[in-house]
Amino acid sequence: MEKILIVEDEEKLARFIELELEHEGYQVGKASNGREGLALVEAGSFDLVLLDIMLPGLNGIEVLRRIRNFSKIPVILLTARDTVVDKVTGLDGGADDYITKPFAIEELLARIRACLRKTAAACEADQSALQIDSLTLYPERREVKIEQDNIELTRREFDLLHYLLQNKNIVMDRERLLNQIWGYDYSGGTNSVDVYIRYLRAKIEEPYNIKLIHTVRGIGYVIKDED
Repeated sequence: MEKILIVEDEEKLARFIELELEHEGYQVGKASNGREGLALVEAGSFDLVLLDIMLPGLNGIEVLRRIRNFSKIPVILLTARDTVVDKVTGLDGGADDYITKPFAIEELLARIRACLRKTAAACEADQSALQIDSLTLYPERREVKIEQDNIELTRREFDLLHYLLQNKNIVMDRERLLNQIWGYDYSGGTNSVDVYIRYLRAKIEEPYNIKLIHTVRGIGYVIKDED
């Protein structure tokens, strides 16, 4: 059962949202000001935050900024402001969505479900991630990161790196790599593999001063754990 935190200083609105969420089967926590809401996020195990922008103590944008310093928890902003600047500020600050007051509860519930689905999908992608040293590859999202940096790879570069990571600690000969990545009907030579290994090293190893792809002379390549 997902747990949702409502950070809202309008008591009647907060109570109304609380009752609707409980009716939908969610567990609910509440805070009436920014500092209290921030403390609950820090201490609690919530799955989503509904965060009003106009709050006493700390405003919602500042609360959001501080949350993003330690958590990726999904945050939906509740705002009486309907200007483009406020929406952009909230989204740029790390909000996952926003909804403008007054709103229909059905729309809020739909946005909550969408955020929770997105978070669940991201968790699944993270679970299938392949990692070595500071590099992480996310197969579902086709993303590669070194620490917090996104590494831009072409489709073939990604597929080659992915295959090597799937077969970590196993030496892959050039012919096998060629067949797997380029296809059995590819008419080019195995030097294509060497070219793309150089591309990967130029994007991954050289800028970050790491060594991941090892050459096995006369055979091919391997990504292996450090001895």
